[in-house]
Amino acid sequence: MPKDTFYNLSEEKQKRIFEGALQEFSERRFSDASINQIVKNADIPKGSFYQYFADKEDLYLYVTEEIARDIQGIVAPVDLNASFLENVRQRAESTIKMGQRRPEYAKIGALTAVDNSEFMLQLLKATNEKYIEMIERDKRNGLIKPETDSEVLMKMIYIFVINEYLYSGSEEMQYLKKVEAAVRMIKDGIAQSYSE
Repeated sequence: MPKDTFYNLSEEKQKRIFEGALQEFSERRFSDASINQIVKNADIPKGSFYQYFADKEDLYLYVTEEIARDIQGIVAPVDLNASFLENVRQRAESTIKMGQRRPEYAKIGALTAVDNSEFMLQLLKATNEKYIEMIERDKRNGLIKPETDSEVLMKMIYIFVINEYLYSGSEEMQYLKKVEAAVRMIKDGIAQSYSE
């Protein structure tokens, strides 16, 4: 999180730094994002950056907290009582709402799916565990076959939902239809029964 010196800055300068970071993090994976580009975007000296943030991780956490604050009330929190597959649909709708609010927000979310840096893996660990717990609960409740690999299912769906959003662009209805089709396909299975 930002150092105290950041909070002593004018609101306009704080916003400039946020917007500069938002631009970089929405164009590149966290692991590829450049502090040099961020300070250039924000029009601040590089030395000043380290007066405000310890490192890129610190800035990223600040940006994601600001995004969470901005979308609060627009994007529904994860419904722990809903099934995993119902949560997939809800997450897709939330992604659309984020993209409507600020396209950069959804792009940052999408880039997390293709970043396997240690920082990002640790950051997503709690979220991933929450979804795996949902899948395990749904297996116990008979909604998902018990032999299903929970981690594979979670990753498969997560990557599909994010990638499909990137490919669909502003075609929101097309995006939701494809997510719903993927969920239906998983529910129904794809193997056709046949006799030998």
